[in-house]
Amino acid sequence: MKNKILIYCFAIFAFALSCTDTTQNEVIMVSAEEMQELLELEDIQLVDVRTPEEYKTGYIEHSQNIDYTSPTFEEDLTKLDKSKPVMVYCKSGGRSGKCSKKLKEAGFEKVYDLEGGITEWKFSGNEIKTFE
Repeated sequence: MKNKILIYCFAIFAFALSCTDTTQNEVIMVSAEEMQELLELEDIQLVDVRTPEEYKTGYIEHSQNIDYTSPTFEEDLTKLDKSKPVMVYCKSGGRSGKCSKKLKEAGFEKVYDLEGGITEWKFSGNEIKTFE
């Protein structure tokens, strides 16, 4: 009888764990279209992780440049609000993928990564800002 109760309790515990939201610990990959919608609906911190030289060639409006290759990169990330959603992008997705993982490890609650980077953003017909 004791074993049956123990097995029953274990089954309930396992079921409860399987029902929890695992996306809280995951980076959310988004398309250019999804990103456009999110930027309109949510108060998102938009971060371009390309180099300053790349950033000057064109960027997504309202983004801030935090260079992934900079020696101050980790320190620069601490200036972001961990409780607000963060959307990261780079040229094609490599650096932003690495940055996204670092943000989640650092305790950021909601992290989005633009699939295909700014290249996909442009290809989808979205506007790019440049320095004038």
